[in-house]
Amino acid sequence: MNCRGCGACLSLPLIDLGTSPPSNAYLRAGQLDQAEQWVPLKVQVCQQCWLVQTEDYTRADHLFDADYAYFSSFSTTWLQHARDYVAQMVERFGLDARSRVVEVAANDGYLLQYVAQRDIPCLGVEPTRSTAQAARDKGLLIRESFFGRDTAAQLLAEGWAADLMAANNVLAHVPDINDFLCGFAALLKPTGVATFEFPQLLTLMAGQQFDTLYHEHYSYLSLTAVQGLCQRNGLEIFDVETLPTHGGSLRVFVQRVDGQRRPVLDSVARQLLLEQQAGVNTPGYYQTLAPAAERIKHELLRFLLQAKAEGKRVVGYGAAAKGNTLLNYAGVKPDLLAWVADASPHKQGKYLPGSRIPVVAPERIDQERPDYVLVLPWNLLGEVSEQLAQVRQWGGRFVIAVPELKLL
Repeated sequence: MNCRGCGACLSLPLIDLGTSPPSNAYLRAGQLDQAEQWVPLKVQVCQQCWLVQTEDYTRADHLFDADYAYFSSFSTTWLQHARDYVAQMVERFGLDARSRVVEVAANDGYLLQYVAQRDIPCLGVEPTRSTAQAARDKGLLIRESFFGRDTAAQLLAEGWAADLMAANNVLAHVPDINDFLCGFAALLKPTGVATFEFPQLLTLMAGQQFDTLYHEHYSYLSLTAVQGLCQRNGLEIFDVETLPTHGGSLRVFVQRVDGQRRPVLDSVARQLLLEQQAGVNTPGYYQTLAPAAERIKHELLRFLLQAKAEGKRVVGYGAAAKGNTLLNYAGVKPDLLAWVADASPHKQGKYLPGSRIPVVAPERIDQERPDYVLVLPWNLLGEVSEQLAQVRQWGGRFVIAVPELKLL
């Protein structure tokens, strides 16, 4: 396989997580007597541009289909993050009713609703029918399409040259990352700005976050790799911020290289130096994740087996993609994890891919009073433990498995 970014031949492995179904391919009850598609989950590193990427086994239109079940609006902390983002961008770049805002991967309108509330014309691009319809239900204008050069050209012809383009947690999800970025260079006004948010490689490696690896994530991004990608596609990074979201993310600000360019801030050089000092551009940096994943798997299995031997009941919370990676890698089934509660009605009544653990409403926790609640989206532990504070009243405990097993 050749690198999706620069085309070089890939020869440096990061990790092999065996095989699993796509992490968001939740099953209905009527599908339980059918076979699932299990495909390899292998991640490699390009030693030319240092883009970390999955091997090609699945097509994007199979991963992000009409039944896609991830809806952003069911996390209160993420909604607050979106609200704060809009306020910051309006103030920093002077957006008003004469501006145009385009969000790529608009999901269910979690972010654009706050743009619309300020009477700023906005458009969302979203390929999955389920979330696109949820955004339309909020009164938002949505183009149901995958984004790239062709979509950018169509929107440009329709008058949607953008002052601001937002792309949260999507840069890692696109198989043709060069076509994707080229579309931003085409649709931005000469004075326009685009922002990309994505979980950063430094925190993935430092936190041993192997569960954030799944088929829908084609790339795992450092600023080092993103800078090369942007330069290749007519874009320049002029600022970068670190964020606590998704276990540690970057927000990158870009502009057209042929436009009215802003000065490049020192934050860019500082982040690149931080990555260089960590070893992002050296092969040895990538040798620690695989043994950490194996250790985490064994710790989780020991805990679940001991709980079962002691007659303790363990359930999960958060039917998240990262949880599916963890459970399928560890081979966990309903005999060890009875069910997983999730606030999203789009997941309730379905079954996790691979493990086939049932997904239920959070009210089930109060009804059954389990001994342990395994929080699968560990990045939302604070939010979840606050929402489910009553668990402690009957002596229940919260558990996380990554980066190490902890009983809280």
